[in-house]
Parts: sequence; structure tokens; C-alpha cells
Amino acid sequence: MITILAEKPSVAREIARIAGATRKEEGFYTGNGYHVTWALGHLVQPALPEGYGFKGFSRDSLPVIPEEFMLIPRQVKTDKGYKADAAAVKQIKVITKLWNESDGIIVATDCAREGELIFRYLYAYTGCTLPFRRLWISSLTDTAIRKGLKELKDGHEYDDLYLAAKARSEADWLVGINGTQALTVAAGRGTYSVGRVQTPTLGMVCKRYWENRRFTPEPVHQLHFSVTPAGTDTVVKFSSVKKWQDKEKAAASYNKVKAKMCATVTKVEKKEKVENPPLLYDLTTLQKEANTKHGFTAEQTLELVQKLYEAKLVTYPRTSSRHIPEDVFAEIPLLFERLAGHSALAEKIRELGLDLYGGCFNNRSIIGGKATSMHAWGIAVDMDPDRNGLNVSAPKAVLSGPEYTAFWQFVEAEGAVSLGRSRDYDWMHFQFATL
Repeated sequence: MITILAEKPSVAREIARIAGATRKEEGFYTGNGYHVTWALGHLVQPALPEGYGFKGFSRDSLPVIPEEFMLIPRQVKTDKGYKADAAAVKQIKVITKLWNESDGIIVATDCAREGELIFRYLYAYTGCTLPFRRLWISSLTDTAIRKGLKELKDGHEYDDLYLAAKARSEADWLVGINGTQALTVAAGRGTYSVGRVQTPTLGMVCKRYWENRRFTPEPVHQLHFSVTPAGTDTVVKFSSVKKWQDKEKAAASYNKVKAKMCATVTKVEKKEKVENPPLLYDLTTLQKEANTKHGFTAEQTLELVQKLYEAKLVTYPRTSSRHIPEDVFAEIPLLFERLAGHSALAEKIRELGLDLYGGCFNNRSIIGGKATSMHAWGIAVDMDPDRNGLNVSAPKAVLSGPEYTAFWQFVEAEGAVSLGRSRDYDWMHFQFATL
């Protein structure tokens, strides 16, 4: 028997269907030689200071640096302090039981640093010694899952990814626990939370806020005039490149032009500019653009693309990479061919003028070598626009034009505007079924 561990119940359900584990039990699926179960995010975490004998906030206890970090079930805060999350404890028992019945493990948590840590912490906490292999897939389509199960990786190939995640987790603990206690003790009253990411982020927001509040605008003056070419009704407007803080100097220049009622063009510049199309999205870039164009918060964008991922419409969204490996790039023509057959997207594909199999694709988004983190976010290559629910009335999510233009060859453009980046496709709203 082999146990497959997914990160979420929805992912486990899809993998179980492909693996033939069709019988539903409490906390897992089983059948065809497989148990398929799931974590609920991080089921295990580093112990709190009390677990190392540090009670309350005390100057004498600082710094709190454990010789070795202990692991405990996920904790939740209550009125009486922290206690183990009952749902986490229950699922840990299910997973432990399944592992005890198995000959090996397939790790199917998300293919990223945190997904690796979810499994490794659980593996260490339960004292499991079973051999494990890695299911490394970027989308939840049937084809991707089947291919991944046929091409399982040795789990220890991702030891470095785990160590990076472990270092991040322990750094968060050390900065958060010690910073919070030190600041609170120094203040003498209240509790002041400090975090490795939280505090500098808040600092940047506050700095920008005060810069804005303390900004004193300084008036500047610029020369503007307009002319109507002979024989036309067109009005051509001009503005001076130079700006003056001294109003009298600006007025003097204006009076000279007004007195002559003409201006002479002394220089004309014509520049040729070459610009590559943008790279693919990572999560941060996608969140920024969604906020700019639609006012979505980072959390809203992540929630939407996570639903698209679970609906098999896009690849794994929680990525920090803006590139894809060569084997994925080779499948891009098939993706465009599928999208070109969908009424909502066909016009956009035609606008790009791509010869799908003529070798015209821009390869700037390719990264060579072995990937140790998930590649750039994008549309799932073998998704079926109709079968996957693009036409089903449900919440809307966004995919943007640059996902297509990223594979467009560079554009040569005259003037100050480069069509390679500035060609602005309206965001296309894709509908997907409520899960």
C-alpha cells in the first residue's frame, strides 16, 4: 500500500480519482493499492517558548534561542492561551495510521518551499521512516497528474528546498518571539508584535505615509500655447520642456512668444526602439496588476487564482518565478491552439499574429537547468475551456493579456511608445464553476 499526501482535500480528491482510490473514508480515500489523504495547511509547527520552559515575557529570558526546535501540532489562540487545533490533531492521527499501514509515501503537497515543509515537518513529528517520492506537477489536469505519477522523483532531490523552508520558518520564530518580547518588555506595558516580514513592511508603509503628510508642494510654471495649421481645423498644443519656479521668468518667455505670434521648430528627433514583451507572471506581479486594474487586494487575487488552479484552469499560482523550463515551453503551441478555438479568446490570439507551429514564439521566458521551485504562473496547457467551466455562471477571476504577449516576438516601434509592452489588451474575465 502507498499513501499519497496532498496539501488540501480538493487536490486529494482529484489525485484519488486518477489513482483509482475511489472509496471515501474519514480523512482519506482508498483503493487500487493507494491511500490518498491530505494535510490542512501546516498541521505541525515549531513549539512556542513555553515548550522550552520560558514562561511569560522576561528580560532575563532573552534571547530565546532553542538548542533544537521541537515540533507540536498546530496551535490556535483561545481566551486562556494557546491550545492544539482539534482538526489538526485529528488529521495527524489519520495520516499516522495510514503511514503505519503503508510501504511508501508519495508527497503531493504543493510544489514549492512551503509545500515541502508541510510534509517534512509532519514526517519528522510522527517519526516516520518510510521511503518517499515526490509528485512534482504544476497543474491539476488529468494529463498532468497521470504524467506526474509516472515520473515520480526521489524525495531527497528536494532536501535543499526543505532546508530553505526550515530556515525561513525558524528565522520567523526567532525574530517574532524575541522581537515581540524585547519590545514589549522595553515598553513596560501592552504587547507589541514584531515579525520578520510584518515589521519592515509596516515600517515602509508608515515611512511613505509620513512622506506624503509632510510633503510641501512647490509651484512651478510652464509655457503652453496652441496653433491651428493653415487650411485645417486641427488645434496643435505645445508645452515647454523647461519649467520655472520664478513666475516672472516664465511670463517673460510667454510674452516673447505672444508678441511674435509664432514659434520655430529647431529640432526633430526620431528614435527607433526595440523592446521585448514582458516576462510571465509570478504571484507578486499578478497581484500588483490586479490591484492596479481592478482594485483587488493581494488576498483577493490569491483567492481567485487558487480557485482557478483547483478548477484546472491555471498552473500553480503561489510562485516566485517568472520563467518556465524548456519542457513546458515546448507545450506552448498546444496551449495557444486550444485557446484559439474558444470564442472568448480567439480574437486575442489572432491579434498576436502567431504562427503556432512556425517557431515564431519568443523564448525569453525560458530558464534552463533543474527547477527547484514552481515555474511562472500561467494557463494550464491541457485545460479544456468549455469542460473546465469557462462558460459556467459563477464568480469571476482575471487572466491578463501579457500572459499571451510574453510569447510574442519582440516589436520594433518608432517613437516613444513600444508596442511590445504598451499594447494594452483588456483583461479577460473567465468564469469558472464554484467548487
